[in-house]
Amino acid sequence: MAGLHILGFPRIGAKRELKFALERYWRSEIDADELLQVAATLRHRHWQLQQDAGLDFVTVNDFSLYDQVLDHAWMFGMLPERIQQGSAANDLDNYFRMARGQAPSGNPVRPLEMTKWFDTNYHYLVPELSDTRRLSLQPEKLLAEIAEARALGFSPKPVLIGPVTLLWLSRGENRLALLPRLVEQYIALLQQLAAQQVEWIQIDEPILALDLELPWQQALRTAYADLGAVDVRLMLTTYFGDLRDNLDLCLSLPVDGYHFDAVRGGQEYIQAAKRIGKDQQLSVGIVDGRNIWKTDLNSALESLRPLQRALGERLWLATSCSLLHVPVDLDRERQLDTEQRSWFAFANQKLVELRVLALGLEGQGQEALASNAEAVLGRRRSSRIHKPEVVGRLQAITLADHRRATPYPLRAQLQRERLALPLLPTTSIGSFPQTTEIRTARAALRRGEISLDEYEQRMKGEIQHCVKQQEAVGLDLLVHGEAERNDMVEYFGEQLEGYLTTANGWVQSYGSRCVKPPVIFGDVQRPRAMTVNWSQYAQSLTRKPMKGMLTGPVTLLQWAFVRDDQPRADTCRQIALALRDEVCDLERAGIPAIQIDEPAIREGLPLRRCDWHAYLDWATEAFRLSASGVGDDCQIHTHMCYSQFNDIIQAVAAMDADVITIETSRSNMQLLDAFEAFAYPNEIGPGVYDIHSPNIPSVEQMEELIEKAAQRIPVERLWVNPDCGLKTRQWQEVLPALERLVEAARRLRHRLG
Repeated sequence: MAGLHILGFPRIGAKRELKFALERYWRSEIDADELLQVAATLRHRHWQLQQDAGLDFVTVNDFSLYDQVLDHAWMFGMLPERIQQGSAANDLDNYFRMARGQAPSGNPVRPLEMTKWFDTNYHYLVPELSDTRRLSLQPEKLLAEIAEARALGFSPKPVLIGPVTLLWLSRGENRLALLPRLVEQYIALLQQLAAQQVEWIQIDEPILALDLELPWQQALRTAYADLGAVDVRLMLTTYFGDLRDNLDLCLSLPVDGYHFDAVRGGQEYIQAAKRIGKDQQLSVGIVDGRNIWKTDLNSALESLRPLQRALGERLWLATSCSLLHVPVDLDRERQLDTEQRSWFAFANQKLVELRVLALGLEGQGQEALASNAEAVLGRRRSSRIHKPEVVGRLQAITLADHRRATPYPLRAQLQRERLALPLLPTTSIGSFPQTTEIRTARAALRRGEISLDEYEQRMKGEIQHCVKQQEAVGLDLLVHGEAERNDMVEYFGEQLEGYLTTANGWVQSYGSRCVKPPVIFGDVQRPRAMTVNWSQYAQSLTRKPMKGMLTGPVTLLQWAFVRDDQPRADTCRQIALALRDEVCDLERAGIPAIQIDEPAIREGLPLRRCDWHAYLDWATEAFRLSASGVGDDCQIHTHMCYSQFNDIIQAVAAMDADVITIETSRSNMQLLDAFEAFAYPNEIGPGVYDIHSPNIPSVEQMEELIEKAAQRIPVERLWVNPDCGLKTRQWQEVLPALERLVEAARRLRHRLG
C-alpha cells in the first residue's frame, strides 16, 4: 500500500484552545507550565488523529506556540541583540518578545517584522541576519517532541524548513554569506536526529517554486551536497506551485525522496516519477492543503494508478502542503445543510481522504469512493451556484466602468475643499478595539438571548463611544470603529449572495490571531446595502468627516476559500460589482470618504514573475471597478499591510486610489524606498504605530518616522496613521498611542509646513 503522511496539521485547535491559552499567558492569568500543557494536549490529539486515519508517520515540529519560522530562528540562534539585552526571566518570554515585542517578563522591545508566508494569508516573523552574529544550535524543542511522540506510541517524522528557504525568508544585507555556517548547524541537527534513529525527515524548500537567481540555485546545490552526506533519509518538500526551470535542480539534489504539490504544481509529479532513482521515494500532494473543497478521489486515482504500477511502495500520498491553512473539523459545522456539507473536507476529513485513496489503489473502499463521486457531481450540478443575472452584468462591463471621471490632481482639489483637512491629516485605518462587551453582545445575539434590535442599539452605543474618543484625541478624519463587524471579510461574506460562512472554521493568521474565512461557492451579488446605515449613523454624531469602510474585492477573494470551477478573475469582478453598488450607496448617503481595503493585493501575486502581469491587470481593474462609480469630490482610500511594494509600485499607482495607507513602522519606513524610486502620484499614509505589538510608541518615535517619510513624499500628500486596524488592541493602549500620534502630527505641521 502507498505510504501516507501530511506536511503539517493546524495547531490552533478545533476550539482555538491554543489562542485562548496564549492570551491568558500574556495576561499572566496562567503560568508557563499551564500553557505548555495545553500545547502538549493539542499535539497528542493531532497525532492521534493522524494515526487513526492510517498515516504511516505523525508530523512533529509543525506545532508552534507562535510561528514556525520564528521557531527555526530560535533553534539556530538567530536572535537580535535587542532581544538578548535586558532578557526576560525565561526563554519562553524572550521568544514572545521577538514575536510581539512584549511578554509577562522582560523589557518591551521592537519585535521582528511580520510578512506573508508566500502567497497565503498566514503571517510569519522575519528573522534578522547579521554577518557577525554567531549561530548556535538549540534543538531541545524538536528533540523533546520526537521523544514525546514516541512515548505515546507514534512514529514521528520531523519537519524542518530547509536552510536555503530559511535564509530567503530572512532579512539581511548578505544572506547567502551565512549559508556555510547555517549548513553546519543543520548538519549537527541531522546528526542528532540520526542518533535518535529518526526514520524520515521532511525538509521544506518551497522557494523551488519561485524565480531563483543563480546564486540561490547554487546555494541549494551546495547545501544539499553537505546535508545529503549525513546518514539520515531526507524527504525534500516543495509546495504552492510548479517548479518549472527549477525541476532539474530539485531532482539533482542528493536526497532520498521528493514531494510535489499535485494541486498547484500541474503534472510535474508525473515527470518526476519517471526520473527519480530506483531507491528514491515520490510523495504526491494530491489532497489540497489550502482549500476546503472535497477531493475528487476517483479522478485522483486515475492519475495515481500508473504511478503505483511504476513505483510500488516507493509512492507516498500526501496533502499538497501543510493543513495549517484549513479549518480543523467539518463535523463541528452543524449549521450547514446536507448539500453544503457534502462539498467540503476540513483537516480531519482530508486525513480520511488520504486513507480512502490508499485503499482505492488496492481496489478497496468502493463505498467511500462512490459517496465521494456523488458529492462531487452534486456540487457541479447544484442550482445554487450559477446566477444568469450576475453573469450578464459581468459581460456588460465597459472601460468607462473602471475609470474615475477626472484625473487625481483635479479630484484632490475638490476633495480638499470638501473635507477641509489640515496638513498631515490624521486618521485611523478602520477598526477600534473589539471589547468584551462587543463580543458578549454578539454571542448573545447568536444564541438568541437578545433581539437584533437590542444588539444594534448596543452597537450604536459602541460607535458613539468610538466617535467621541476620536474627537477627544483630535483625529481629523474619523471612522465608525466597526463594532458590528466580526471580521473584515467574514462580515461581508455573511451578507453577499454566493458566499457562506462557517461557525467554527477557524484558521490561524498569526500568533493567537485567528480568522474564519468565508466560502465563495457560487456567483456573487449584493442583495441589499451592507454598511450604509452604520456609516450614516456615525456621521450624524460628528461635524468631522467620516470614512465609510469596506473590504476590497481582491481581499474578499484572497481571504476566502474560493470556488475552483471558474477563473478567479471572474469571481473577483463579480465581487467588485457588488462593492460598487455599496460604494455608490455610501456616497449617496453623504459619506465624503470611502476606504476600500486591499491588504491582500500583494499576497495574491503569482509566485512566478512572468505570471504577474495578467494577475495585476485584473486585480487593479477589479479595485477600480469597485471604486469608480463616485463623484470627484468623494475621496477613495485604500489600505495595504505587510506588503513589499518595490516590485509592484506601478500596479499600486494604477489602482488610482486618492489615498493609500500602508504598514511601515516595523520596517522603520524601509518600505517607503519603493516610493522614492517611483514618483507615486497620489497621497500616502505610512503607518507610524505598530498595532501588532502592545508597545505604545512615544511622540518622538512617531515624529522620527514621519520625518523619514517626508524625505520621500511631499508633505502636502502625506497622511499620519497607524499601521493597521486597532481591533486586536485594548482601549488603554489605543488612546495614549493615538494621542501621541496626533501630537506628533501637530508638532511637525509647524516644522514641515
